[in-house]
Amino acid sequence: MKVVIIRYSEIHLKGNNRDFFERVLINNIKTVLKDFTYDFSVSNARYVVRNFDELYLDQIVDAIKNVFGVYSVSVAEEVESNFQAIQQAALAIAPSFGTFKVQTNRASKKFPMTSMQISAQIGGDILQQNPNLSVDLFHPENIVYIDIRENGKTFVYSQIIKGVNGMPVGTAGKGVCMLSGGIDSPVALYMMAKRGMTLRAVHFHSYPYTSLQAKQKVLDLAKICKKYTLHLTCDVVNFTEIQTQIHDKLPPEYEGYLITLMRRFMMRIAQKIARNNDAGAVVTGESLGQVASQTLEGLTSTDGVATMPVLRPLIGFDKDEIVEISKRIGTFETSILPYEDCCTIFLPKRPVIKPKLYIVEELERLLDVDALVKQAVDTVETIVID
Repeated sequence: MKVVIIRYSEIHLKGNNRDFFERVLINNIKTVLKDFTYDFSVSNARYVVRNFDELYLDQIVDAIKNVFGVYSVSVAEEVESNFQAIQQAALAIAPSFGTFKVQTNRASKKFPMTSMQISAQIGGDILQQNPNLSVDLFHPENIVYIDIRENGKTFVYSQIIKGVNGMPVGTAGKGVCMLSGGIDSPVALYMMAKRGMTLRAVHFHSYPYTSLQAKQKVLDLAKICKKYTLHLTCDVVNFTEIQTQIHDKLPPEYEGYLITLMRRFMMRIAQKIARNNDAGAVVTGESLGQVASQTLEGLTSTDGVATMPVLRPLIGFDKDEIVEISKRIGTFETSILPYEDCCTIFLPKRPVIKPKLYIVEELERLLDVDALVKQAVDTVETIVID
C-alpha cells in the first residue's frame, strides 16, 4: 500500500510546547487535504497519510510539501515487516542504472537481521537484478530507503522531497502585510508566514489613476500566497483621495517628500486595520537602500508614526536574492506584469532620500491626517481570497 510520510524538524526544539506546535501543524496539513479522502496517523515525530486515491497522489504531495513546518515528504510502499515483503518492495523501486546504496533504519530491534545485514542482502539482490548498477556508499546517485517500524510495518521508498520547513502558520501571532503588485511584498508575506505568522494583506489602490487590472494583479498574487498561508484576506484601501490631497497641497519645493508622506499614511492605515483585526504587527517588503524611500532616514520617517512593531523580513536582502525567492514560490511572473501600482502615481522627479522628520511633520499639518485616515479605513473593500 502506498503511503505518504511527513517529517518535521524545527518543532523538535520546542520542548514542553512541542504538543502545541504539532497540533497546529497537523491541523494545517488537514486543511490543505480537505478535498481528499484519507486516513492520518502519528508515528514518532512523523505523520503518515494512508488510504487515499492514488490518482491524486501528486496533488496530495504538492499540497503537503508547501505547508510551513513540513521538513520533507516521501511516498513509500508500506509492507509487512518480513524479509520477503521488504525485498520485493525494494526490488520494485530500485534504479536500473547508475550508482546506488541501500540505507536501512531498524527502529524495531525485534527484526532478526541487523541494519547492515538487511542493506547488504537487499543491495546484492538489486545488483543481481540490475547489472548496469554499481554500489557507491558515499555519494550514490540513488538511495533505496528501508524503515522498519515498531508496529510490524516497514516503509520502503527512494525519494525524499524537500518541504518548505519553517514554523506552522498560526503559532506566531497575527500581522498585516502591505501587499503591492511588485516583487518584494509577496516575498515578505511568504517569509513571515514561514515563521508561523497568520497574515492579512492590505493593498493600496488609486483608481482611476491605477487600473482595475492592477488591483486584479495583486489579488492574483494573494491567491498564489494563499498556497502557503492557508487562509488569506485582502483589504483594498482606496488611496486616491490621500494621494490627490498630498499632491495638491504639497509646496512645489517639497515635491521630493511625496513618497515619504504617502508611506506614513500607509503605515497609519495598516495599523488601524491591524488593530481592527487583533493583529500585532505590520509587515512590509522594504529592503535597505533599494529605492529612495528605503534609506535609513526614509524608514525612520515611516516608523515615526508606528505604534506597533514593523517587521521587514527582506531588510538585508539584495534584489537578486528576492527575485530568486519569488521565482521559487511562484509569484515572480505575476509580479512583473506591466500594471502600475499606487506608488508610481505622482512620482516626484527627485524623491528625497534623507527626509528630515521635522519637515515631514510640518508638511503633514497642511493635511487633515486623521480625517483622511478614517475615510480610507471606513471605505476598505475586504476580499476573502478563494
